[in-house]
Amino acid sequence: MKFNQLFFVSFQSLKSNRLRTLLTVLGIVVGIFSIIVIMTIITMLQKSIESGFSLLSKNTFQIEKFDRMRGGGPNADRSWRNRNDITLFEADRLKELLVQAQYVGAEQWQFGKLIKFGNKETNPNIAIAGATTDAMKTNNWNVEHGRDFREGDILYSNNVCILGQEIVNMLFEHIDPIGQIIRVDGKPLQVIGVLEKQPQLFGQSRDNYVVLPLSTFQSMYGRRSSSVNITVMAYSKEEYNATIEAAIGYMRTIRKVTPGEENDFSIFSNESLIGMVDEVTSGVKIGAIVVSIIALLAAGVGIMNIMLVSVTERTKEIGIRKAIGAKKSSILIQFLIEAVTLCIIGGLIGIIIGVGIGNFAGSFLNAQSAVPVDWVLIGLSLCVFVGIIFGTYPAYKAANLDPIEALRYE
Repeated sequence: MKFNQLFFVSFQSLKSNRLRTLLTVLGIVVGIFSIIVIMTIITMLQKSIESGFSLLSKNTFQIEKFDRMRGGGPNADRSWRNRNDITLFEADRLKELLVQAQYVGAEQWQFGKLIKFGNKETNPNIAIAGATTDAMKTNNWNVEHGRDFREGDILYSNNVCILGQEIVNMLFEHIDPIGQIIRVDGKPLQVIGVLEKQPQLFGQSRDNYVVLPLSTFQSMYGRRSSSVNITVMAYSKEEYNATIEAAIGYMRTIRKVTPGEENDFSIFSNESLIGMVDEVTSGVKIGAIVVSIIALLAAGVGIMNIMLVSVTERTKEIGIRKAIGAKKSSILIQFLIEAVTLCIIGGLIGIIIGVGIGNFAGSFLNAQSAVPVDWVLIGLSLCVFVGIIFGTYPAYKAANLDPIEALRYE
């Protein structure tokens, strides 16, 4: 019997026992659904981060006082809490030494500020950044309207600023902001530029900040108001890791870290951000895989039992087929096809439901919709594997029935 005929006979058998087929498929649906729904949500989060949360330009990393994930609060160990601030002197010194880098910039931040223009004001949740000209490039801050900072703005602490799009929308709805004067903590600043709109992160705006020349920022808040972040851009992707290693070596020298001691600074990059997400979600992934495997094993046992019942019920049919010349291999393949088809049907239903519910749940996090293609393929492969493993014994039993005894079976 040809393969397409075997497939047709198998499908007709499944179709004639719809309730049994439904109950068999249900276990596979649960097993595949449990892993696909979790992986869909995780993929949505990763996709949103990769496309919308590239805080830095390509081939760029930052040197910061604390690890962004660990922080330096009261729960940190003493060696972390007592880290010295990174200073502008250290940033300037690194720029002199790190010839491997294309740009080395510096930035400082203040948060929770209120911006005023005339009788209008923002909410008190605006971030204020002080930046050098190189930091504008490494942070991927591109001026869409107006002009960028010049070295003279940094050198002479000019009272100028560049605005994010959200602040423009709040304060200058029908007015050209260029040349206007805003007030930050009572300090008058002239708007010289507006930044390009940044991609949102989980539906949250990333345009609610004001950028000042770093020297102006320090004249307002003091040189020691916060630790300096040093931003570094390598010349190319190929030189990226080597640039990081060189920067770490120079920073250890500049900050007088003795050999054997751990770094008293941290490296942050877009890649490390993705790594943090992977680290946070790794436990969830493992849990989903364990639940899925248990569900698929239970479903596999159910498939084997139901296929054994099917073999018993169709004993006479098998005897007739053998009597008219059906080979053992044809009967074996037919029952294997039935088992694998059951698993694939259950897997497809589980994938469709899992992707749908996963995207629905992820939409509450304002994450971009996604389909975990790799896990869909893994899920289908698992379905075929389960069908073959748990369908082999019933298929073998059917193929090895004695035709004479099978014909006598009532």
